Amino acid sequence: MEEKLKSIRLIFWALAFVILLGLLFTSCKSATTVSSNELVVSDKLKWSERMAQTLMVKHPNAYEIDDKTEPKWDYVHGLVMTSFEELYKKTSKNKYYDYVKGYADATIDSEGNIPSYKFENYNIDMVIAGNHLFYLYEKTQDKRYLKVLQTLRSQLAAQPRTSEGGFWHKKIYPNQMWLDGLYMGAPFYARYTVRYEDGKQLDDVAKQFDLIQKNLLDTKTGLLYHGWDETKEMNWANKETGTSPNFWSRSLGWYAMALVDALDYFPENHPKRQQLISYLNSLSDALLKYQHASGLWYQVTDQGDRDSNYLEASGSAMFAYAFAKGANKGYLPKKYKQHAEKAFNGLTRDLVKVTPEGYTILTQVCAVAGLGGKENRDGSFDYYINEKKKDNDPKATGPFILAALELDK
Repeated sequence: MEEKLKSIRLIFWALAFVILLGLLFTSCKSATTVSSNELVVSDKLKWSERMAQTLMVKHPNAYEIDDKTEPKWDYVHGLVMTSFEELYKKTSKNKYYDYVKGYADATIDSEGNIPSYKFENYNIDMVIAGNHLFYLYEKTQDKRYLKVLQTLRSQLAAQPRTSEGGFWHKKIYPNQMWLDGLYMGAPFYARYTVRYEDGKQLDDVAKQFDLIQKNLLDTKTGLLYHGWDETKEMNWANKETGTSPNFWSRSLGWYAMALVDALDYFPENHPKRQQLISYLNSLSDALLKYQHASGLWYQVTDQGDRDSNYLEASGSAMFAYAFAKGANKGYLPKKYKQHAEKAFNGLTRDLVKVTPEGYTILTQVCAVAGLGGKENRDGSFDYYINEKKKDNDPKATGPFILAALELDK
């Protein structure tokens, strides 16, 4: 009898041990994985919302984008807020509108001033930071937003110019026009002059593109150089042409986005509209020659798989957006919608990582690149490929959302 009881006890403890191990295993597993029903960001959403909600979780306050710890008026926030504005218009979900308004209210004080903005710097990057205020003002009639719009318009009125009338990129970069600057200034300028000035300055908006085409275009490739120095004195400037030495995909992306966004405000009968459309078509045709089989573009656009060159996310997302919007608006042939699809599919297939929580992480993003300055950036191939990379940099996430919206993805 005792032997029988001993055997029963052994079986009982063995079963208890097995059950305990099972509970421990289940506990550990639930602590390290997330079921599809527990995803923070649902994989049932379209990519536009998956990226937007990732940003909202990672940065509960919109000013925290780009890892900021206090409110800052900046072009990267303006870019992302523009994408959230479009997302709100598409979905009518108030949380996207609230995110945009939250950024405005965190950076603008009760008198309609921007504490972190310095007018006297004449930094054209700061203009696009207010692009979302047109919509906010129309919706709320909050006079603070109008005052900021007027302040930014005043900056453009006073912005130093080249001898031909092109906006300097910044006061600290005298006599220089960069492709980046067209996105930073032109869509806002066009939107403002149409909304508040009966479009009287559209010719001046178009002039900025004309000067870029005149001074930065490489007729051999059809691409445009990143920057141009009218004085030809910068260390990066060609002593005959004044252009920087290489083609950088993100700068070309800024320019392509500037064209499709500024064109929104040029009426069909405007004499410069067709010229701008021709610039967009010429650039798009040139870019197609350098689109990789994956659908993406390299950091240094025309250098292919040269050692250390890489397929870069922000430029690729910008081209996807410009191609898709251009085709949707009729500025570009319909075939460009397919090329945009190819680019976006390349991004989601090759450069996007989705975490167990459902967060969308866009990799292979050049964090920053420029010309001259304290860093003495020389615009060389080695310079561009050695600048640091940053996952989900806002210069990629904003265009990613915009491209996804144009493609309904």
